Amino acid sequence: METSCRLVVLSGPSGSGKSTIIQRLLKEAPVPLRMSVSATTRPPRPQEIDGIHYHFLTREQFDKRLANREFLEWAEVHKSGYLYGTLKSELTRIWTDGKWALVEVDVEGARSIMREYPEAVSIFLTASSMAEFESRLRSRGTETEGVIQRRLQTAAEELKLADSYRHRVVNDDLDRAVREICDLLGACAAR
Repeated sequence: METSCRLVVLSGPSGSGKSTIIQRLLKEAPVPLRMSVSATTRPPRPQEIDGIHYHFLTREQFDKRLANREFLEWAEVHKSGYLYGTLKSELTRIWTDGKWALVEVDVEGARSIMREYPEAVSIFLTASSMAEFESRLRSRGTETEGVIQRRLQTAAEELKLADSYRHRVVNDDLDRAVREICDLLGACAAR
């Protein structure tokens, strides 16, 4: 089986249900799926463990790895001043263990990964409508109105790029969406 088939790239706007889908996939996927751990320059939050939640790097460490071309993709996220990226060594680690790598990444990061691995199982996860995105964001109760509006604008932009993914999954029924993704992974494994 080709390595790129063992790479799953999952993207979708805020409110599409990525976190919930990922939790289910890690338990239910028909293939041995492992989450790629992203690198970041932001400081750890309480309870976050280096190497488990993120690879926490100083800006200098991040820049050095960037200069050495160790990142598959990277970006400053939400104009926060913090950098995030996917280290190539994460994929190597997962593949060496005989597992499939699952990378959750924004649309721009996904495009970078898909250029490098065009046969990756790329999945764009979406809600059934913009109204559903908004409802989910508001039900969290964690974002200000300004943040909600920015996330909705970002979602509208990301939706324009959904066709660049090999697969598009509408998360309007959690069980069905998880089954659909599991079926995609099973089909790839059978090749």
